[in-house]
Amino acid sequence: MKRTILLIEDNEQNRYMTTFLLEKHGYEVVSAVDGPSGIEMASSVQPCLILLDIQLPQMDGHAVARALRQNPSLDRVPIVAVTSYAMVGDRESILASGCDGYMEKPINPETFVAEMEGYLHSRDGKLVPGSNRDR
Repeated sequence: MKRTILLIEDNEQNRYMTTFLLEKHGYEVVSAVDGPSGIEMASSVQPCLILLDIQLPQMDGHAVARALRQNPSLDRVPIVAVTSYAMVGDRESILASGCDGYMEKPINPETFVAEMEGYLHSRDGKLVPGSNRDR
């Protein structure tokens, strides 16, 4: 069974590239183009991981992460910000909003999937062997 990744990203080119890379590695990708639809989709899809842009229309990624963290059914689902925000303090504020990780744009197609996989963990909360988070 394919593992499902929820991608909340408003930029069509970024969605295309991320989806292409993930599907090439055997993941199923479902996408939302804004925060409200991403929050709704997360509840129905129950993804193994959420990739979240921070600069979104209608509702920024910080607010989306906080809303996702209020849903008990998503408690063990890692949320990873994929963003161009790279100023001093951005990483800390992103993590404080409820994200488990932070990846900078532009993504590196050669390392993106491996870096993303470092944030995956199983439904029981145990980290996947070899993940970046168990070091």
